[in-house]
Order: sequence, then C-alpha cells, then structure tokens
Amino acid sequence: MDTLTRMRTFVEVVDAGGFSAAARKLGRSKALISKYVKELEDELGTRLMNRTTRRFSLTELGQAYYRDAGEILQRVDDLQDMVRDRHGEPTGLLRVTAPRTFGDSILGLAIMDFMVAHPAIKIDLKLDDRFVDLVDEGFDCAIRVTELQDSSLIARKLTDYRFVLCARPDLIAATGRPLHPSDMTEKPCVIDSNLRSRFSWRFAVDGERSSIQVAGRVEVNSPEAIRMAVLAGLGYGLVPYVMVKDDLAAGRLEAVLEEFMMNKPGVYVVYPHRRHLSAKIRSFVDFLVKWFDAHSDCG
Repeated sequence: MDTLTRMRTFVEVVDAGGFSAAARKLGRSKALISKYVKELEDELGTRLMNRTTRRFSLTELGQAYYRDAGEILQRVDDLQDMVRDRHGEPTGLLRVTAPRTFGDSILGLAIMDFMVAHPAIKIDLKLDDRFVDLVDEGFDCAIRVTELQDSSLIARKLTDYRFVLCARPDLIAATGRPLHPSDMTEKPCVIDSNLRSRFSWRFAVDGERSSIQVAGRVEVNSPEAIRMAVLAGLGYGLVPYVMVKDDLAAGRLEAVLEEFMMNKPGVYVVYPHRRHLSAKIRSFVDFLVKWFDAHSDCG
C-alpha cells in the first residue's frame, strides 16, 4: 500500500467526519479504512487522531498533516489532470460549492446538463448558504450570488440575479399598496434571517442607497420558505425573481416598488488562481457561461 493512498484515506476520513462515512464514500470497508490510517500513523511514527468508539479528534500534528496533505493531494490531482488533458475528454472529480436555493433551482438544471454532456466527469456538489473558503476547504470552484469583491479569485459572470418585493394581491389591497420604500415600515414583512441586516431593507431612492426598517412575525432562513409565507398572505417578501416569476405571471403574487429596487447582484463562477487550469474546471466554467447565456430569462 503506497503512502499517497494512505494519505488520501486519512484526508477522506477527516473530510467525511468519520470512518464509516469515509468508507461509504470510498466504497471500502470501515475496517480497511481504519487499517490504512493506522498504517499511516505507524509509518510516520506519531498519532494523528484520538479515537473513541463514536468520534475522533485530530492531534496537533494531525491538524498540520491534514492541512498540508490536502494541498499535496490537490497538486497530484492537478498534475494527473494536466496529463489527461493532453489526450481526450475531461475526466476526474469536480468539487463545487453553491448557495442552496440557487443550486436547488436554475443552477441545478445547468449542472445536470453539464454532467450529461461530460460523462467522464464525477461531481461532488455541496449546497451551503454560508461563505465557503475554496482553498482551505478543497473546492475546485464556487457559484456565488454577490457583488464580487474577492480579488484573490478568478471570476466569470454568469448572469444577473435580481430580487423582487412582492405580496399577494389581497394583502396589498388590505394593507394599501406601498408607493415609497418608507411605506414598508408599516407593512407586515417576511424576514430573511440569512441576511446580516435582516430588519433593514435597502432601496434606491433618488439615486442613493436608503435603508428602511421592517418588521414581521415570520422569520426564516430560506428564500423558498419566504415564497411560501408570501403565498400564504403572511407578509411582503424579498424573493429571487427566478423563484416567483411563475407566481407573478399567474397573478398569485404582485411586485411592488420595482422602481426603487437596488442594482442586481451578479451570479459568478469563481475559482482559485492556478498556473494550470484543469480541463474539468475549464470545461465546467465554459459550459456554465454558454448555458446561462442561452437561458438569459433566469435572472
């Protein structure tokens, strides 16, 4: 058994959060995974993990080894990709992270179309609304809905991603249609707890950014749950347009204060600076750019 295999097994155990999960992912027995890690420790002459029957923790040396081993394995994978790139179809495992809501909707369609078009690529897609550090967590690329500021990453814009403020027509009739952002202080609102300024909504008033304090008795951390609450008549909600465009077209919801909405954030695919961009990443990025260009109504 070679050192790289033992090293990769150790990293997989840490990434998966345990021996059983790593065994399932690698398609090996738990006993074999444990044997590989023990052989690695014997080879190094030190303990990397403190184990109990249900959990493990990394020793100080284990933490340092995990960090550096991940970088080494990434370089090995990149080198193999570079050689494979010279002769044929992109191959290998592509690790991608994206916001859950976007991944559950239009992005998910784009990624599945990519997988159909590239049968030699495997994908590990992690949907998470938190900010993910690509380098530290070993991802090849990320999809981000943001006003991009991180210059340490290479970014390509896929599309705009606009939000609409909307409510049910009967709620608008009952509470009075808002004509100015300041009117929202008196309206029932559905609050997105993912936002840092959850109770302060931003609008463009006379060309300037204006923050309006809002309140409501429903607070959730999912745009889909906001949509459901708005459809239930529980308040006004800021929702991604792509999630409610059918509701708006059918008259189930109405948009308000459209002329006061802030500039659209962009949807970007971002990836770390590398001397060699592997074919799997390059093909993924190029595919998404073309896919979103052909589906320009999703923004």
